[in-house]
Amino acid sequence: MGSVVFGVKDMARAVAFWCAALGYLPRDREPAPDFVVLVPNGGAGPRLSLQLTETPAEEEPTVHLDLYAGDAADQAAEVDRLLTLGAHRVDWPHYPPDADFVVLADPEGNRFCVIDTGRG
Repeated sequence: MGSVVFGVKDMARAVAFWCAALGYLPRDREPAPDFVVLVPNGGAGPRLSLQLTETPAEEEPTVHLDLYAGDAADQAAEVDRLLTLGAHRVDWPHYPPDADFVVLADPEGNRFCVIDTGRG
């Protein structure tokens, strides 16, 4: 797999959010205005691409990112950090009892989850 792609309406805002959220950098020194590939700062890992679109983000996407946190405290800290960067909480109607995930959306409305991986 080469990359996961999110559609965005405001490229600069999306690049700034995801670079700060993931510690990624644009792959190209001068990225195209309509498609930007973000890569891990350390080089290895999955890529996230952002593609300019006018289509709104899906309310209940079939594909999304899961960001892992070590335990409940790490998860809470990561959610707070992402909210500070511009993410927002999603009123998710499908939480199971004792959910190990929190659903957030980036500034463009793309949904993603922060997972408490400490539960096993």
